[in-house]
Amino acid sequence: QVQLVESGGGLVQPGGSLRLSCAASGIIGSIYVMAWYRQAPGKQRGLVASITAIGSRNYADSVKGRFTISRDNAKKAVYLPMKSLKPEDTAVYYCNVNRDGARRIDYWGQGTQVTVSS
Repeated sequence: QVQLVESGGGLVQPGGSLRLSCAASGIIGSIYVMAWYRQAPGKQRGLVASITAIGSRNYADSVKGRFTISRDNAKKAVYLPMKSLKPEDTAVYYCNVNRDGARRIDYWGQGTQVTVSS
């Protein structure tokens, strides 16, 4: 059974920092994309950042230069240190593991709340 468990969310003041972590279990191998998505109230879920098995990264324009995605293939974990947080970063952040093709997978974590407010 596949499980993705996120941690690290919370309440932070504007300009502050948080580090999200996601640990995956039950997934064989490491050839898949690991990503973070977020969904704010009344908005659609959107990609924040993604990283492939060989370390290619992709970021939403709104977080470039402030968020850095990384992964540890041995631990099957993905991380998202976030700095210079803004109120518009407030959302539920979801960990995602996906792979296209014949061995397609698409797994989601339960989400962790990030609130940026003074």
